[in-house]
Amino acid sequence: MNASLRLGWRTLWRDLRAGELRLLIVAVLLAVAALTAVGFFADRLKGGLQRDARQLLGGDAVLASDNPTPPAFVERARALGLQATTNYGFPTMARADDAQGGATKLVALKAVTTGYPLRGSVQTATAPDVPGQATRDVPAPGDVWVDASLLESLALKLGDKLLLGDTGLRIARIITLEPDRGAGFMSFAPRVMLNQADVARTGLVQPASRVSYRFAVAGSAGAVKQFGDAVEAGIKKGELRGARLESFESGRPEMRQTLDRAEKFLNLVALLAALLSAVAVALAARGFAASHLDDCAMLRVLGQSQRTIAGAYAFEFAIVGLVASGLGVAVGFGVHYAFVVLLAGLVESALPAPTLWPVAFGLGMGLTLLFAFGLPPVLQLARVPPLRVIRRDVGGLKPASVAVLGIGVLGFAALLVAASSDLKLGLIAVGGFGAAVAVFALLSWLAVKVLRRSVNESTAPRWLVLATRQISARPAYAVVQVSALAVGLLALILLVLLRTDLVASWRRATPPDAPNRFVINVMPDQSEAFQKTLRDGGVNKFDWYPMIRGRLISVNDKPVSPDDYADDRAKRLVDREFNLSNSAAAPPHNIVTAGAWKPDAPGEISVEEGLAETLGLKLGDSLRFDIGGIPSDARITSLRKVDWGSMHANFFVMYTVANLVDVPATYMGAFRAPETKGFDNALVRAFPNVTNVDMSATIGQVQRVLDQVVRAVEFLFGFTLAAGLLVLFATVTATREERAREFAVMRAVGARASLLRQVQRAELVGVGLLAGFLASIVASVIGWGLARYVFDFTWTASPLVPVGGALAGAVLALAAGWWGLREVLRRPVVETLRRAAE
Repeated sequence: MNASLRLGWRTLWRDLRAGELRLLIVAVLLAVAALTAVGFFADRLKGGLQRDARQLLGGDAVLASDNPTPPAFVERARALGLQATTNYGFPTMARADDAQGGATKLVALKAVTTGYPLRGSVQTATAPDVPGQATRDVPAPGDVWVDASLLESLALKLGDKLLLGDTGLRIARIITLEPDRGAGFMSFAPRVMLNQADVARTGLVQPASRVSYRFAVAGSAGAVKQFGDAVEAGIKKGELRGARLESFESGRPEMRQTLDRAEKFLNLVALLAALLSAVAVALAARGFAASHLDDCAMLRVLGQSQRTIAGAYAFEFAIVGLVASGLGVAVGFGVHYAFVVLLAGLVESALPAPTLWPVAFGLGMGLTLLFAFGLPPVLQLARVPPLRVIRRDVGGLKPASVAVLGIGVLGFAALLVAASSDLKLGLIAVGGFGAAVAVFALLSWLAVKVLRRSVNESTAPRWLVLATRQISARPAYAVVQVSALAVGLLALILLVLLRTDLVASWRRATPPDAPNRFVINVMPDQSEAFQKTLRDGGVNKFDWYPMIRGRLISVNDKPVSPDDYADDRAKRLVDREFNLSNSAAAPPHNIVTAGAWKPDAPGEISVEEGLAETLGLKLGDSLRFDIGGIPSDARITSLRKVDWGSMHANFFVMYTVANLVDVPATYMGAFRAPETKGFDNALVRAFPNVTNVDMSATIGQVQRVLDQVVRAVEFLFGFTLAAGLLVLFATVTATREERAREFAVMRAVGARASLLRQVQRAELVGVGLLAGFLASIVASVIGWGLARYVFDFTWTASPLVPVGGALAGAVLALAAGWWGLREVLRRPVVETLRRAAE
């Protein structure tokens, strides 16, 4: 073993000085850097979200309900030694005094008491445009704290009276940060926070009022868990009907969805970089092994055993793997700070330090990559016979055994699937890549066969005949070359499609001209006048639908209740009223996925596919709704896919008729408000009963998040681009010495350098065209799979993608060939032939 270590050290330093390990080190470094950059960011992000989850809830656990918390659970929390506080909220209209313009605005009112919030702090300012300061106070009786946007909307200032119901309260502070605000529909309205002692004076809470109560607790982990278990048991027993125990996942789904999608994009780009690096390592290792055949034959002649030689190269690769992986981890750690900057704002507070998991994962990935794809051809050097010293035709490299290669590939694939953090994403990327390699190998082999037969040597140009012979004389090399080039181009083309079409599809989900106003509670006799007011104000495109409140009471004539379902969401859906609507035509922003929408078909309904899945509904089922005491029966004839983030008016259930007779309904609309100053105030004055919700800030936030994620994907794209170019370079230069010997022989028998340049270019262009065409076809298929099953987009590749891919492949292959093979034709013939004879 000592002999192996000594020999390994000597060969390591010699190969480093000769530059023969450069390609291997760069390939491993790129893969590890890309994966650990995403790993460090995801690890810190996860830690930050877990840390911030309690602040986002306002406590360690929150019991949310439509009714006051039962005294038994309040006593239970007190008995466990938990801190507890209750706040409640509801939407209402706030207005300025008539002397100050009398403007009105829908607000989200929150009533709090001493101790709120239990976790985190509210930040307030005492003047506009002044940074907020954390406070443990709550509004004093007679005062309110408000969002700055409300002051602007109502033309009020600090110290003015804000009219709420039957009383007026003084505006004392501006809220700059409310940690537990959440993301409900009413959270988009400006906040008004007041002391619970003032609620009775407003007269806003009546016996039939819809109020949301939040009972927050904080304390030791064990006590919080006991309280949570008691709440869950109470919900199952029906003691807490309509209640839920909130967690970070349920409380902030919009943030979690955005971050999950961002992490998927970044993981996909990192996976492609790692897969490309694997190809580059395999090609570089084979070239490394081929250049050391003669050295190992001489070592065998000098008495070194196969075990010593194998141990020496295993030791050399282990050191190279550790060093390259360590450098990759260091680069990844530095790069992840770019993600922190580019994605700033998705998490409001500073991220905690990362754990050691990304470091261990990066080192393991780098070593696995090198041993799985680099070591198998190198270990063959130990079996080189001593006879090769005098006979160069023996002891050449052979394909690695299926067992050795299979174990390595499976281990590497398992690590990549684990790194993807998403089973579908990992399987599509890794499985698609593996299937693509097999397809590329088969089709390139068939192409070589067809090429040989399709070129007529008696009539074709001489350079084309020689290029054809070059390719068909080494079919195995040609297959490897085309397949490797196609794999590199596959990743590059896939990323271009990702950057353009898929990201564009994501942007289209919330386009710049998306509706930014929702209006509800429009009475039927106001419908025509309201629509005319919109058109007069320059709003010609808007959603307009009846809104009907109905409770599901039976499915296929069988009464339903929350107890019939095990799923919590299904229980909540059955336990409350749905927002129903009707329209003769299907909404243009909904997609019918099953059945058919039949216009003006009485007794037929269309159901949102997510609701159907949750409640176990299917086409042909008969549903009965209680609509204001009136039973309504209808049969499901279609299912729709609804994009709830589109900012359009959407409904769970829609009747496919233009009018529903004798059904109590109001109207709702969604539109993009004009830039005209005072438009919203004029609308509310003309229709004071209408609730107008401004979604501008939310849409702006979504667009900013999209821009941040796109910039992060573009930044990481550089790693994959470098890995793809590395594959192209490794592929083209893998047969450099063979090309040099063949061209030297042809030059020795009289071939001109210009002819050989034409042959080389023709070969590279042909291989690049074929590889680019194959890669673009497979990239379109994989891109469709990713869009459909991972990112949930509707996407179809352009028919011009194969043409563009083929041309790009030819250009890149030609460029890589020029760079990697430029000295082949310049090398003197005598020198090349002398090298071949040595």
